[in-house]
Order: sequence, then C-alpha cells, then structure tokens
Amino acid sequence: MADPATYRPAPGEIPDAPGVYRFRDEHGRVVYVGKAKSLRNRLNSYFQDIAHLHPRTQQMVTTAASVQWTVVGTEVEALALEYSWIKEFDPRFNVKYRDDKSYPYLAVTMADEVPRVQVMRGAKRAGTRYFGPYAHAWAIRETVDLLLRVFPVRTCSAGVFKRARQQGRPCLLGYIDKCSAPCVGRISTEDHHQLAQDFCDFMAGDTARFTRRLAQRMREAAAELDFERAARLRDDIATLEKATERNAVVLSDGTDADLFAMAGDELEAAVQVFHVRDGRIRGQRGWVVEKVEDLDDAQLVEHLLQQVYGGEDTPGGATTGAVPREVLVPVLPTNLEQVQTWLTGLRGSRVQVRVAQRGDKAELARTVLRNAQHALALHRTRRAGDLTTRSQALREIQEALDLPTAPLRIECYDVSHNQGTYQSASMVVFEDGLARKGEYRLFSVRGPEGQGARDDTAAMHEVITRRFRRYLAERSQLGDPDLGDGEDEDGPRSGEVDATTGRPARFAYPPNLVVVDGGPPQVAAAAAALAELGVDDVALCGLAKRLEEVWVPGEEYPVILQRSSEGLYLLQRVRDEAHRFAISAHRKRRSKGMTASVLDDVPGLGPARKAALLRHFGSVKRLRAASAEEIATVPGMGARTAEAVVAALGGGAPAGAPVEPAGDAGPAGADVAADPTASSGGSPEARDERAGILNA
Repeated sequence: MADPATYRPAPGEIPDAPGVYRFRDEHGRVVYVGKAKSLRNRLNSYFQDIAHLHPRTQQMVTTAASVQWTVVGTEVEALALEYSWIKEFDPRFNVKYRDDKSYPYLAVTMADEVPRVQVMRGAKRAGTRYFGPYAHAWAIRETVDLLLRVFPVRTCSAGVFKRARQQGRPCLLGYIDKCSAPCVGRISTEDHHQLAQDFCDFMAGDTARFTRRLAQRMREAAAELDFERAARLRDDIATLEKATERNAVVLSDGTDADLFAMAGDELEAAVQVFHVRDGRIRGQRGWVVEKVEDLDDAQLVEHLLQQVYGGEDTPGGATTGAVPREVLVPVLPTNLEQVQTWLTGLRGSRVQVRVAQRGDKAELARTVLRNAQHALALHRTRRAGDLTTRSQALREIQEALDLPTAPLRIECYDVSHNQGTYQSASMVVFEDGLARKGEYRLFSVRGPEGQGARDDTAAMHEVITRRFRRYLAERSQLGDPDLGDGEDEDGPRSGEVDATTGRPARFAYPPNLVVVDGGPPQVAAAAAALAELGVDDVALCGLAKRLEEVWVPGEEYPVILQRSSEGLYLLQRVRDEAHRFAISAHRKRRSKGMTASVLDDVPGLGPARKAALLRHFGSVKRLRAASAEEIATVPGMGARTAEAVVAALGGGAPAGAPVEPAGDAGPAGADVAADPTASSGGSPEARDERAGILNA
C-alpha cells in the first residue's frame, strides 16, 4: 500500500489548465483516468489528508504509485481524451457500465460480397449494420420472417451458401421465394447488395418510400389487368404495414430521441434507455454499474453518455445507437455545454441534452424509470449471493495459502498434448473472481531443438519461464511496450491492437497468485522457473485433480480445503477453464497438422494451393478419392501438380469417376478431426486412419 505523499508532484509542476490525468500502480498499470477543468486544483484534491477522502478514493490513491497528466486545449477535448483512455486502459477504479444482459441485434453484413441478415450478440463488427437491441431473439426472427417476403435477402450461413453454390441448387428458402438465391445466380451480387440496402433503409425508419413504391406497382398491375401480380403486391404492402405496427407509436412523428433513466443506491445503479426513432420505440437497452468512484448522479450521467456514444464516431454503428437529435436524461450532466458540443460533433448537427419536464416525453421517461427499478431489483436478486461468495472465496484462498493480501489477479496454466505431440499450453486470467478472457494467452511448447517432445513438467517450466521473462523485460524497459508471444482466445497477438476494444494486448502485469494444473512435480517445475528468474513476489500453488489437493512449493503435505469451500470452488473453476482453453488449442493444432501433413511434401504445393484443395473437396478423404483431372480443375492447380498430389495420396479415382459430393463435407479435416478427449481414442479403424495420415 503506497503513501500518496511519496509520489505527489512538487509545487508548481501541475499546470492550471484543462487536461486528463492517469494514476498508475507500481507495475505501471493505469488504475484511474480522470479529466479536469483545472489539473492543479483537481490533483491537489487527491493529495490532501487521506482521512478526509472518500473510502473508494482512499483505496485508489493508496493503490497508485505515480500520476501523469496531459494538457489539452478545451474541456471538450478533455472529454474525448478521457473516454479514449478509459477504453484503452480499462482502469480498475473507473466506473464501467456493463450490459445487464446480452442483447440480440438484427445485423446485416453489408461488408460481405453477398450480405446476410442474421441475429447477432456481443461485440460489433466493422462494416455491419445493426438494428436494435431487441428484448428477445424471437422478436427479430418474426420481423425478418415477415420482411423476407418483400426483401428476400440471404439469411443462410456461410456453409449452407457455399454448399448451394457448389451443388447448383438453392436451399429451401430459395424454393419458397423467401430468398432471392444469389448462390445460384438468380440475382446478381450487385442487385442483391441493393436489396440488402433497401432492407436496411426500411429498418432505419424509411418505411413510407417502400409502401408508396409498392402501391404504385400494384396500381400499374391492376391497370394492365394483371390481377395476380396486383394481389401479391397488395399482400406485400400489408406485410410491411404489419412489420411497422410491431413498434408502438409513443411520440409524434419525426421524434428522434434517447430516453435514459437511472435507479440505484450508494453502491450500484441500473440504467435503462429507450431508443425512439420517428416516434416509435426501436430498441431498449440496460446497464448495471458498480460505483467504484465517488460520483454523484450528474457525474454518472456524464460517464454514461461518454460510454454509450463514444464509439459512434465511426461509421457502421447501430441505427438506434447513433447520436439522436435529443437526449433525455434524469439529471443534467455536470459539464452540460461541453457534453452537448461533443455530441454535436459526433452527430454532425445540433444535439440537445435535457430533462423531460412534462407531456408525452415525461410520461415515457417515467416508464423507462420503472424498467430501471425493475432491472436493479432483478440484478440484486441474481448478484447478491455472487458478490458475497466471490469475496469469501478470495478471502479463503488468502487464509489457506497465508498470503499478505487477497489474490485479486489469478493466473492459471495447463499443458495439453497427445503422446507428446502438438503440445499447447494455456494461461487464463481471473480478476476479482471473474474470468478476464481478453487477457487469456496460448503457448506452443517448443522445447530444445532436436530433443523431441517435452514432458509435462518441462513444458510447464518453459511456459512459466517465457511468461515471466517477458514481464521482467517489460519492467526493465522505459515506456510501455507490448510483450508476449501467445494468442488471445478472443483477440489479436500481443503487440497488436484489438480493433473491437482499442486496447493493446499485453503480458505486462504480474499476478498475485499463479495456479498450475497438477501436483508436486508441476508445482516444483513452476517454482524452479520463478526462482531462476528471480521472481519472489508472486505466490504459487497447484491443484491436483484426483483429490482436489492444493500443493504449495516446498511443502511435504498438501493444503486441504473443505469440499464445500468457496475458495476451493474458485480454484476449481480457474483450473477447469485453463484445461478447457488448453485442450481446445491442442485439438485445433492437431487437427490442422493431421490434415495438412499429408500434402506437405508435394512439390509445387504451397499453403495457398493446399488451402484451395481442402476448400474445394472439403476433406483429405474426398481429395484422396479424386482423379488428377478433377484436382486440376481447382483454380491454381496444373496437370503436373495434380498428378503429384495423386501420387502423394497413394493413387486416386480413375479419370471420370464420380467423387463424393462436397456438399455434405464438414470443415477441412473433418474426417480426421480431434476426438472428444485430448488423448488418442475412438475406434481401431479411426485410429488406423489417423496413423496412416500422420505417417503418409
């Protein structure tokens, strides 16, 4: 625990100007980001007598070990920079609004050559138009089912689309006229893209244009005595009107507003928003926030608007998430003028932030408030026990392992392999008892050259050494470079920037506790690796599967936690997550190696051609059954290379012989995909087939 007086800036160093400041801990990790109209006045308030500070502020300043600041020209610039830094560094002590549930969106993948309409959850992707969020996925599917009659846009998955293109016949939706079947050329890709754009325009609220267009076509068909076509157009108009009526009209036409409401106490709050476009409720969304900062409602509203609209400065955002003309809030933000100026810059036209006082908007705001109160009550019911058990689990682990503080950051390591081949190791991270998947890492265990596979203890020693060697290198360098050689489960390699979150992938922060999957041998290997690197401030233990014993380095007997212990349950969850992550990586590497190894020695066959062959035939089994002439039809393949492939695979089908259709094929390598366990298994025939492929 640091004393704020040890890193307090000298008098006169802090400028009296607007800016943004960052508090960092002893490892250089940003723990808090804030902005101020006067940096000098704001930062001096943190270095007063610690007894006069709010308890949460006390915890922040004693966790931090340094403070830095950046001067900007205006308060609006400070607002934008504060949001970007919060998004990049994800500080522990900043308020973070978390979705109270995973809301489904209606998404149209406009960046694809043939756009697709589908239900999506989670992080948004560039080049995709989003509509919603909706309360239920079935509501999206009902709406899409209605609109496909008028806008027959593709809804099938990539696999179904590819199979239909290969077979030359559409799926069921193509036969019942709920898909324009671009897979078989019934419509060109350009016309289908325009059809998807019309679908997006209709969902965005431009409904009258399409109704008028269909009505005009209906009148023309009737004038030409083509009553069947006129009847179909009449039914299309009724379909559009039915889809439009699903969104209740709550305000006058042309109203474009977001209505926010907040309900909470000193510890947490629930926020709800109704997105109203063209007078209709187009979507609803909710967040829950734990008040880790000492903020009043006005400051919470300011942070809320930052996080809701901060990502809208790039195109392709959700229709209902874009900045509206009017933002109705329960309390005006502290810096109203700066917030309005910032939102106006994002929208490109004037945005008004105000509190609804009377009329229909005030009545709707009360409805939003009732939703927020209900969401808070539901959240408390679901989370009260969880918050208690997480704190209890960390406290029990601290007491059992005799740690000086609760292990707020836990890293767990596991190694997975198949008789020493395709060795993969995982690192999973739990912070405050919750999984932090963005910081997961994968390792490909290399071992000494020419010595073959390593056993579990040697692999564990290598992984721990690689992870903490990079931590030490990071700590010894100036600046804040990115480190690591693993892969994220949900993100890029270290050293790259995640386009979804904007945060660098890092190996920079040490854990409070390292857990290894195994007993005394694995614990001893990890302890030796830490000792060789001189790392003595990280606790270590191992969890053995057989009796769920907790092993500590140098101890003859294990630490026994009660079977009903919350601490043991947390360690089990951490261990099981590391095992799942490691075995998934191992299976992926093994499947890729088994399917590709048979083609590695074919002269003239590089990675691109191998991938093209597997895409075309679907699996090595079907490729083995193909003739040289059929292989030569694959783009990029020649007759000589096709003959070499046939020879490498041990022959092929006679020329002109039919090949099993690729339409039923699974992903590349499905015929030799990994079995349900990490060890070799399955039927004897399956094992013989896999062995033949590996030894080909």
